[in-house]
Amino acid sequence: MTRWENRKDFKSSVLTWADKLEIKVQSIYLRPMKNKWASCSQNGRLNFNAELLNIERGLGEYVIVHELMHLRTPNHGSLWKSYMNVYMPGWELRDNKLKVL
Repeated sequence: MTRWENRKDFKSSVLTWADKLEIKVQSIYLRPMKNKWASCSQNGRLNFNAELLNIERGLGEYVIVHELMHLRTPNHGSLWKSYMNVYMPGWELRDNKLKVL
């Protein structure tokens, strides 16, 4: 199971995905979060649960793309799902795996 080496490696992955998706990121934070894997604000501030550093990288990348897509569309409607299907086919499987962690 591949994981990130450290916080810098994780943040680099966020920026790589943001560049690929053509989404502007204002700031990236890794911090303890009790009830969720990530959150974002419409001004481009991304917050990620620090526990992502301890899980499979592929699941963490799903969380990254999930949050970045919220900077493009704020809900989980059909447009958001269409973007997810384009940029991360099979994302539903990763989402289901996260729900049981």
